[in-house]
Amino acid sequence: MQTALELTSVGKSFGAVRALSDVDLTIALGEVHCVLGENGAGKSTLCNLVYGGAALDAGRMRLFGEPYRPHRPADALRSGIAMVHQHFSLVPTLTVAENLLLGAGTRLRLPRRELTTRVAALTDEFGLRVDLGARAGELSVGERQTVEIVKCLLREPRLVLLDEPTAVLGPAEIDALLDTCRRIAASGRAVVLVTHKLGEIEQAGDAATVLRGGRVAGSGPLASFTRDELVELMVGRELAELDQALVTGDSVPRAVRDFTGIAPIARVGGLRFTRPDGAAALDGVELELRPGEIVGIAGVEGNGQSELIGVLSGALRPDAGEFHLDGTDLTRATPAVRTAHGLGVIPEDRHHEGCVPAMSVAENLTLGRLRDFRRRGLLDRKAIAATAAHAIDTYAIKASSPGAAMSTLSGGNQQKVVVARELAIDPLRCLLAAQPTRGLDLGAVDAVLDRLREAAASGAAVLVVSHELPELLTLCDRILVAYRGRLLGPVDPTDPGAKEKIAHLMLGTTS
Repeated sequence: MQTALELTSVGKSFGAVRALSDVDLTIALGEVHCVLGENGAGKSTLCNLVYGGAALDAGRMRLFGEPYRPHRPADALRSGIAMVHQHFSLVPTLTVAENLLLGAGTRLRLPRRELTTRVAALTDEFGLRVDLGARAGELSVGERQTVEIVKCLLREPRLVLLDEPTAVLGPAEIDALLDTCRRIAASGRAVVLVTHKLGEIEQAGDAATVLRGGRVAGSGPLASFTRDELVELMVGRELAELDQALVTGDSVPRAVRDFTGIAPIARVGGLRFTRPDGAAALDGVELELRPGEIVGIAGVEGNGQSELIGVLSGALRPDAGEFHLDGTDLTRATPAVRTAHGLGVIPEDRHHEGCVPAMSVAENLTLGRLRDFRRRGLLDRKAIAATAAHAIDTYAIKASSPGAAMSTLSGGNQQKVVVARELAIDPLRCLLAAQPTRGLDLGAVDAVLDRLREAAASGAAVLVVSHELPELLTLCDRILVAYRGRLLGPVDPTDPGAKEKIAHLMLGTTS
């Protein structure tokens, strides 16, 4: 196979942090090459070096047999490389067509009629469908991801970089995206797929390179690795030391916890919420959460899960209904008041709702409880730094220092900061966790689920919304399914037929 990209002894540092060391990598045309590793292993840095978002400090690159050293993304685009970033770059107020036409000064300068023709051709070749007249801000997460890929392919690249493209997608959308990756590779292009989900690697990959600590831990055809070997290369631990349900997706027998007779700590009654388009996102939702209980919500995206977390967290105002915590009516309370009453919230979108990228890691770790660090009217910066240092160590957050800007962390490490902050609320009475493991590597997922179990063991009620059914099955005491604004179920996660029952409920059927 013809070589598309070759990296030799590549190294990159950010201050005192060594992100990549002596990385060798070869990507062939016609293949999907998966790059995997823990959060902070250097995966995104590697993509940014190839795409011209950062300059390498050591080593060399060759692209299609020629020396290659981009100074900016425009150089990469001119050389036939396109990239879909971990965080979307669409302008929400513009239409899809306007977003696709953005980029004056690059290879893409198309009149509207030609754009329509080109997009139609991509639909025929790759099955990618977009509504050119829709506003980007009104699209679902999966639709926005599709637009990003179409924007990438319009530039006719020979090498496509996808940095954690499935982190924000549901199961059906993930399957569609992986099928697109296969089609792109089959068209003679090369695809670099950054992920840490073994199921995705096995479904789409031809070859794999594992990064650990900024170095190549293993590389070669995917067929040359067993699943156990990939796990050990990624996290430095054997499969047996991890929760196998997270790796295999199978239910693992465990004790059933009975919460019958325990008074609820949180009550949700008759919640209704209407979207701007007039559709009912929440249609009379009823829910009770008991101390020590972990309740999961599964479902296809767009069935009201996001709005439920938004209303309970105070980010959205309900049309009707009530939310009580410890007997206190918090239905109209501000997020700050909810936090003061012991409500922790891990939001679905960490980048826009869970953190402030321009602030330091220490500041993000203490947001919402700065009152705990006031001394005579002033903030005790030493106490904040000490608290942050402890959280960084406890949650294995890879940051150069507590004072480092949040924006310098990888997406997975930003998620760890959000999780650490919300679990530090004292006393934590109820935790709302929306996609709490999104963007985390296998070892970090295992650790976060343990933290959620610890929160429940301390007496908190925990509500988890997740697309990851294996996580819900191994974590929860009962699982509900969001369907058209209502909660169906419950399903016993220890039931051997739980997966099938949940799948039926996702479709609105019970048999």
